[in-house]
Amino acid sequence: MSSTLFCSLLLLCLLPAVVPLFCYTCVFPTISPLDCIRFPLKCPPEQVCLSSRAVGEKGDLRVVLYEKSCILPSLCGVTGEKYAMGLNFTFTNECCDTHLCNGAATLAAPPGLSD
Repeated sequence: MSSTLFCSLLLLCLLPAVVPLFCYTCVFPTISPLDCIRFPLKCPPEQVCLSSRAVGEKGDLRVVLYEKSCILPSLCGVTGEKYAMGLNFTFTNECCDTHLCNGAATLAAPPGLSD
């Protein structure tokens, strides 16, 4: 084996392996005060962990949905609106980038409701 080929193989062996990020994902979005049934999911390359909270109100009815998954970093910190179940929801995306970091109960729950 030539010394150049040997050095190239040695260099490849010494490079750190790209370790995929694992995040929790919900089986389905959950309505407060319940926490979602979550399980670990291997994220696609370059994605981070998501914890999203969406609040929908119509008259006296207030619904809070929680979601966990993987997401592109460009969607982190985004607040917006979406329509579901006949309600307009305002959502907030929060992200983190370490293994299973989105496993904690979603923050900013309404007073009196625990996750």
